[in-house]
Amino acid sequence: MTRKIATALTVILSTVAAFAQIVSPVTVASELKTADNGTGEIVFSVAISDGWHVYSTNLNGAGPIEASLETSRLDGVELVGGLTPRGKEIEEYEELFGAVVRYFEHSAQFVQKVKFTKPDYAIDCTLTYGACNDRTCLPPQDVPFVKSGHVSLPSAEEKPAAESKDGDKAPAEAAEAEPLDGTLTAEADTTAVADAGETSADTAESLWQPVVKQLRTLGGSAADDLSKRSLWSIFLLGFVGGLLALVMPCIWPIIPMTVSFFLKRAKDNRRKGISDAFTYGVSIIVIYLLLGLFITLLFGPSKLNELSTNAFFNIFLFVLLVVFALSFFGWFEIKLPSRWANAVDTKASNTSGLISIFLMAFTLALVSFSCTAPIIGLLLVDAVTSGNIVSPAVGMFGFALALALPFTLFALFPSWLKEAPKSGSWMNIVKVTLGFIELAFALKFFSVADLAYGWHLLDREVFLSLWIAIFLLLGLYLVGLLKFQSDIVGGEQRPMPVLCVMGGLVSIAFAVYMLPGLWGAPCKAVSAFAPPITTQDFNLNNNVVEARYTDYDEGMRAARKLGKPVLLDFTGFGCVNCRKMEAAVWTDPRVAQRLNDDYVLISLFVDDKSRLSEPFVVSENGERLVMNTVGKKWSYLQTHKFGANTQPFYVAVDNEGNPLAPAHSYKEDVGAYLDFLNQGLAAYRNRH
Repeated sequence: MTRKIATALTVILSTVAAFAQIVSPVTVASELKTADNGTGEIVFSVAISDGWHVYSTNLNGAGPIEASLETSRLDGVELVGGLTPRGKEIEEYEELFGAVVRYFEHSAQFVQKVKFTKPDYAIDCTLTYGACNDRTCLPPQDVPFVKSGHVSLPSAEEKPAAESKDGDKAPAEAAEAEPLDGTLTAEADTTAVADAGETSADTAESLWQPVVKQLRTLGGSAADDLSKRSLWSIFLLGFVGGLLALVMPCIWPIIPMTVSFFLKRAKDNRRKGISDAFTYGVSIIVIYLLLGLFITLLFGPSKLNELSTNAFFNIFLFVLLVVFALSFFGWFEIKLPSRWANAVDTKASNTSGLISIFLMAFTLALVSFSCTAPIIGLLLVDAVTSGNIVSPAVGMFGFALALALPFTLFALFPSWLKEAPKSGSWMNIVKVTLGFIELAFALKFFSVADLAYGWHLLDREVFLSLWIAIFLLLGLYLVGLLKFQSDIVGGEQRPMPVLCVMGGLVSIAFAVYMLPGLWGAPCKAVSAFAPPITTQDFNLNNNVVEARYTDYDEGMRAARKLGKPVLLDFTGFGCVNCRKMEAAVWTDPRVAQRLNDDYVLISLFVDDKSRLSEPFVVSENGERLVMNTVGKKWSYLQTHKFGANTQPFYVAVDNEGNPLAPAHSYKEDVGAYLDFLNQGLAAYRNRH
């Protein structure tokens, strides 16, 4: 039996490995068509795989990513009108976005008309489009178009040129238009340098040169340790979620009935009864593990990091958790159609052996959906937004293991059933308490979207105010001063147990603890969830470390002027561990003094959705990359220069961009962080 299960899991994991790749359902070819009258068309021809569709232009913010054209350089050419779609356009109401949208299937064209104002022209623009299927959507896709050449104008005398009639680039122009591998284009970097009037283009470019080997020579592998720690935290979160699901009204009463069934089924063969109960527990694990693997297949490795700061996705999670919380409050019940559970239960009764036991476990999953869905939802939300491809499977394994253990243990030791707590009103108390917690966590996901897009709807004081209200109400509920309809049994209100009253006092104390945060107190216990203190309008706390620079090149120029080393802080608006470090470590007076006085601190937000004034263009391994947002630019800097992609990531460098000490990651240890800063400062002084 164990061998069969192991074989099945091997097949499942092999399938995941084969299919969890970066999907490319859309291919785009581009060309420039010119006419004799000095006009032309930039044509993007789109080929779309079956089951996918690409959205049209001018959707007026209906929800999906609309096709649009952004220009970086137009020399000798003007745009005529806007981007025009061609093809069989479909218009219908799409439930995913709750709006009427227009899109194309199989093929489409997006055309931009242009007018040439000079014989010699240069065009650099980018088509951005969105693509979805029935299950998921791709992140915004960018298709760069770069062209330069010579055309004949009706009113101008034609100039000799080395290029061909169709406008191909001359060798010199081609060299100018395409960047060298791993370097920056002139548009991406030298413009900012020219404004400063102090730094040459060569110096600015050297600041972006990779230093991965130098950094490894100095030692340190904090990023790997962080990845392992994150997976363990996901597993533990899943395990705790499974334990909480056990005490829900949908599951706890089923345990004694199920165990008794297996013991009676093999009355004359206790060994078989125990084996069946063990198989039942393994089946529960397999079912929920399959759910985690399905989530992995659905999103794929390339999408997890993007989802963590995607506004639509985070708002969807916010709404989902609010709905789950209201369900736990008893306002309505989320449940699957009863005929599904009945059909599976009937099938289990009509079969025997392993299939029968597996179907019984599947029946449990369906029947308990109303209690487990909110917990599983919260777990998968945290797993998916962690950015690790195996997180959903690891989290669901922890959840299923905790859920399956009692069925196996009670079958092994039936006498334990007599000592287990009986079903009662305490289950509803646990359910409502979890509802308050889900409501609090929902605000975290709205906050991520709010920070990444700069809406300023949920700044720190607003967030803390809502959390104070939520935990104050939870405290009042646990001490018995607030009641829900589900707490009233037989027309009478029962007093709350002593343990609940104690929990209520803790919740009220927690709400009081957060009150000073409205005036700028660090509130380290909630720093991982609350927005940064820099978003707070009214702040009486002067012991705050805030980066003066959020632009790498600008900060490096300032460091060169001041003659100071630099601390690069690769962070994110949605980075939980970044907020923990800022609240637990940066607030220490010794650390704050080092950061404010001895270093130039540059914070680079890799999830900043602000648009760049000009696209950032690089060539990596022969491939031209165009980045339109601030976050993508700093994310590229981190991976290209330092060979890392996790946050927080701290690296001390001199004002030439060379590392001074091993990189530092998440570790709430003031002494270790201070040693890291001192080591970098000493190395800088030795070099200068």
